[in-house]
Amino acid sequence: MKQIFALLAMLLATPLAAQSSMTADEFDAYTRGKTLFYNSNGQTYGAERYLDNRRVEWSFLDGECKPGEWYEENGQICFTYEDNPSPQCWTFEAGTGGLIARFENDPTTTELYEAQDNDQDLLCLGPKVGV
Repeated sequence: MKQIFALLAMLLATPLAAQSSMTADEFDAYTRGKTLFYNSNGQTYGAERYLDNRRVEWSFLDGECKPGEWYEENGQICFTYEDNPSPQCWTFEAGTGGLIARFENDPTTTELYEAQDNDQDLLCLGPKVGV
């Protein structure tokens, strides 16, 4: 019985291994060809379609899609979009329910959770035209 308590005490004193962030190759293998929907604080945040050659399309699910691309820099996955060339860098981990994304430019602001893997296309209504 003492051995069991000693083993439990040792296990409780040992910190759990931290999840490591995905590398670019792991991220690409997980996402390529998928459309992933993300939630934040229980609310739908948006969706991203992951294409070949590290190209993406992001939407806040408002009918507008923003084409862009991603790359790895300093262990982060960074995205740039046609309408916003400033990099937006995140770390991604594989959680039990899907991806967990943490915004690294300000890690206290946004954490996203994969809500579902959806094979359907994003609704992209195209450019707005004049009145």
